[in-house]
Amino acid sequence: MPLITVTYSSARKAPSLKAEIASAVSDLTARILRKDPKVTAVIVKSVDAADWFAGGKSLAEQSLASFWLDVHVSEGTNTKDEKAAYLAALFQRMGELLGPLHEESYAHVDEVKGDAYGFGGLTQERRYIAGKLEVAPRKVAA
Repeated sequence: MPLITVTYSSARKAPSLKAEIASAVSDLTARILRKDPKVTAVIVKSVDAADWFAGGKSLAEQSLASFWLDVHVSEGTNTKDEKAAYLAALFQRMGELLGPLHEESYAHVDEVKGDAYGFGGLTQERRYIAGKLEVAPRKVAA
C-alpha cells in the first residue's frame, strides 16, 4: 500500500516515459520491498532541466538527468538491507530510463507509523489487527 511520488528531469521526452517510470518503480517496490502492486499508488511529475539545480548548476547546463523518489511504507516492514538494495536498484533503473544521472539523485523510504497511515479510510494498524483476528476491517463511524 505504498504511496510513491517520483519527480524527475530528463532530456528524454518519450510519451511513454511516465508510464515506464511508474511501472519500473512499482515493480522494484514489489520485488525488493515486498509491497503488493495492487495497492501501490505512484505519482510521476516532470520538471524542466533548466529548473532543477544540483551542485549549483542546472541539469540542462550539465546535460544530466535526476530524480527524487519518496515512498511511504509502514514502519518496521522492511529491513535495512532491503532498503539499501531498493535504493541501489532504483538508481540503476532510473539511469536506464532517464539517461546519465547526476550523483545528487535521491530516494527516501519514509517509514510511517501504522496508526497514522492507511488507505480506503482504514489505518494499516486496523488492517493488521483485523488480519490477526481473521475478521474484515471496518471503517469507524465519523
